[in-house]
Amino acid sequence: MFERPSGKHKAGNDKAGKLKAVLVSFDFGARDLAERLEELQLLCSSARIQCGAVVRGRRERPDPKHFAGSGKVEEIRSAVAENEAGLVVFNHELSPAQQRNLETTLGCRILDRVSLILEIFGQRARSHEGKLQVELAQLEYLATRLVRGWTHLERQRGGRGTLGGMGEKQIEVDRRLISGRVKVLKDQLVKLKRQRLVQRRARVRGQVLSVSLVGYTNAGKSTLFNALTHAGAYAADQLFATLDTTTRRVYLPGAGGLVVSDTVGFIRDLPHTLVAAFRATLEETIHADLLLHVVDASSPGRDAQAEAVNKVLGEIGAADIPQILVWNKIDLNGLAPGLERDEYGKISRVRLSAVTGEGVELLRFALTEVATARNAVTHPEPQQVIQA
Repeated sequence: MFERPSGKHKAGNDKAGKLKAVLVSFDFGARDLAERLEELQLLCSSARIQCGAVVRGRRERPDPKHFAGSGKVEEIRSAVAENEAGLVVFNHELSPAQQRNLETTLGCRILDRVSLILEIFGQRARSHEGKLQVELAQLEYLATRLVRGWTHLERQRGGRGTLGGMGEKQIEVDRRLISGRVKVLKDQLVKLKRQRLVQRRARVRGQVLSVSLVGYTNAGKSTLFNALTHAGAYAADQLFATLDTTTRRVYLPGAGGLVVSDTVGFIRDLPHTLVAAFRATLEETIHADLLLHVVDASSPGRDAQAEAVNKVLGEIGAADIPQILVWNKIDLNGLAPGLERDEYGKISRVRLSAVTGEGVELLRFALTEVATARNAVTHPEPQQVIQA
């Protein structure tokens, strides 16, 4: 989404090659302002962006032209010059016009929260399907930036060998090219979806319990996935370390086999283009029999994070799937491992640490209980006939 300066333009880069940025965060009355700013700093770190300074402000509503008022824009300009920053990152979503006006006024690249998340996804996608989904999300986001966001709206000169016809506007050419590429990407994703559907049907015929790990980004899902499956999936203390769904089969004594899937992490204000583009990947969640909702128990904002995850689950049609809350990282806040049951006697919460292994056996026990109950329903014991 943004380009790093080449060797000829080193302004805004530190010695390690990281892009230096000024972060901008406004208070519109949200209670979790500090957590959102900390999250923005983690997002920048995940995108290999160095924070040079943070500009804060308070407003009742965004300015329609620059999002920030004229005085605050001057403060941002001074911070950019003082820190030799090549980028300004807003902790909010900007309109195309606001982004264009800010770039013209400040003379540097502007990113909002949505485009920053898209940039991270673009850096992290590894599988063929993941790369297709990221490109689709980026193009759909770019399509919304064409109107009033681009300055090269002059008419093309017609003639032989040109992309457009006589007098065709550049924006019309861009729209056509983006539309064509979006269609190609969607067709390819449909083919991959059919392949996954065949695999899922095979699991259904085999009556295999399907379990998906969901949760806020950096809650420790991949670490827990490795603890359960010994898969060796990539896990790191950074946002969106996992973008591609990984599935492994696990055998539990007394319950048989089940399938566990590690999915992409969610975040507050997740761009709708990403939710739509990653629907194919998230279908592993939609069709799961059980969700392990992993929560960072050490985070002060764990309740808001869990609420954000449930909101996205509702958007993709997975709100009614049974959940077990998994409070992870108890080693960071001194909680003891344990199980909690709801009013119906079913396990509703497990406290554990995926890093140290404390409580992981309790989660295995919970999965065994769910699988045993499911097998009892799908394969009931034959009743004995008592003859008189």
